[in-house]
Amino acid sequence: MELSDEILISAPRDKVYAALMDPEVLKASIPGCEELTRLSDDEFTAKVVLKVGPVKARFGGQVTLDRSGAPERMSITGEGNGGVAGFARGGADVELIEEAGGTRLRYTAKADIGGKIAQLGSRLILGTAKKLSAAFFSNFAATITEEVEEG
Repeated sequence: MELSDEILISAPRDKVYAALMDPEVLKASIPGCEELTRLSDDEFTAKVVLKVGPVKARFGGQVTLDRSGAPERMSITGEGNGGVAGFARGGADVELIEEAGGTRLRYTAKADIGGKIAQLGSRLILGTAKKLSAAFFSNFAATITEEVEEG
């Protein structure tokens, strides 16, 4: 499954990039995130509760950042296990483009799922994935915009 989208965030690129590295901002932005812990500069562990159709599961997993193209580009890879519900693994390439009025965040994400959750059908899974990614970026943009306005 592949998703791509973009959003204009009313903040300079350095603020957007810094927010992508901040576990508190990420935890507040990720739908269903119960816990996000930094292990190193480029590694996090997470616990997230997700509901896909009739299946609700708690996923525990690890996320790794590749910041070699920073601050213009970065890559995120991760995998999570939801027990009997199944597993998910994937990644996203993120591009931050400076524009008048802020920063355009463009991403392309790929995911692979298996187990009980994969049996729900690709249309339901794709719809849920789109909804979750839209919620993440909406939450993320709102958090950054609020920080910029306050400070």
